[in-house]
Amino acid sequence: MGRAYQNRKESMAKTSDAKAKVYSKYGRVIYVCAKEGGTDPDGNLTLRGLIERAKKDQVPSHVIEKAIKKAEGGGGEDFSVARYEGYGPGGCMVIVDCLTDNPNRTFGDVRQCFTKTKCKIGTEGSVLHMFDHATILVFKGDEEAALDALMMADVDVTDIENDDGKITVFAPNTEYAKAKHALTETFDDIEFDVDEIQFLPKSSSPVSGDDVEMFDKFIEMLDDLDDVQNVYHNAEL
Repeated sequence: MGRAYQNRKESMAKTSDAKAKVYSKYGRVIYVCAKEGGTDPDGNLTLRGLIERAKKDQVPSHVIEKAIKKAEGGGGEDFSVARYEGYGPGGCMVIVDCLTDNPNRTFGDVRQCFTKTKCKIGTEGSVLHMFDHATILVFKGDEEAALDALMMADVDVTDIENDDGKITVFAPNTEYAKAKHALTETFDDIEFDVDEIQFLPKSSSPVSGDDVEMFDKFIEMLDDLDDVQNVYHNAEL
């Protein structure tokens, strides 16, 4: 009984730590987005998308509100975007996006993740050209109506897919606000299953054998860093 309780306690602690990291990362990115683009979600579609995503990930309202109020005050930390590129286990390509108030610390932490897993951090642009920076919007709706709305709004649609009524729209990252506005104006009460800007690899890189375990360790180490917001890769496990 004692051991079972201890295991349960440790599991709860890990879950609590994981939630705290998620809350912290959302709080930081919402704060930066609100500070740069305005605190009104109706006028800052990127912020609105972040808030909706945070709610889906069960981030408490007080965490979201605190970040926005902090941005309204104009004070707080001075975060900046930091992006690192390199080669992960098996030679796969990796992009690590961070928000940091201390670039030197963040670079050191990220470089350590590469070094400890026998990976190689690269220079700016070393792998970025092998990814598309894309808007991805997924929702239930009518493909023809969605495409008409996007064309009428002069959105540069890269691709559109329909999987049993679930529409996926791909567009360049610069078209995010225009694409989302066109769709929300066309479809009443639209709900996005995916509402993000991501780096999509142009090709995949197989990772096998011992490299799979090293890859998992590499990703886990990066996820443990508070400054890391997103990790993109082209690994095919």
